[in-house]
Amino acid sequence: MPSSTDVSRRTGGRGVDAVVFDERAIAERVSELGAEITDYYPDGDLLVLGLLKGCFVFLPDLVRHIERPLHVDFLVVASYGHRMESSGEVRLLYDPEVDLRGKHVLLVEDIIDSGSTLARLARLLKGRKPESLEICTFLHKRLAEALDPDARFVGFDAPTDFLVGYGLDHAENFRHLPFVASIKG
Repeated sequence: MPSSTDVSRRTGGRGVDAVVFDERAIAERVSELGAEITDYYPDGDLLVLGLLKGCFVFLPDLVRHIERPLHVDFLVVASYGHRMESSGEVRLLYDPEVDLRGKHVLLVEDIIDSGSTLARLARLLKGRKPESLEICTFLHKRLAEALDPDARFVGFDAPTDFLVGYGLDHAENFRHLPFVASIKG
């Protein structure tokens, strides 16, 4: 675990309550996820589609552990703004023009909480006729009612606290942390 001095230095002493997942646990689990994904997709065209901005740390670490050919692209959505809970409104800010037909699409998310973002994106992506659509999430709070599809690949089950670090933010702060921490509300 990072020391309290390291946490304070990296956060400017602002609002971090406790470290939930440290760097070592994250690195080990991301390596395991890469192996699971490699085994799941033995052949075919694989497109790893990352949801920005949250996945920008997780996705590159993950794809370096997937031992097969793949392509990477991104989607940009907005649903939080400066709040600590989803607004329920999902806005698609960037939509790649790649043709999904016949491709295995792995949608990579930083965290699943309400599931509203993923539900909308899954419907949109399924309409583009990929060979398959699966979800990989770094963290899953297990609060979503009925995701279709649910996440096939999960880094960690997460507490319901508001979490930051390893790409997750609050009002664009804390993304740079190499660990995941809860913050004070």
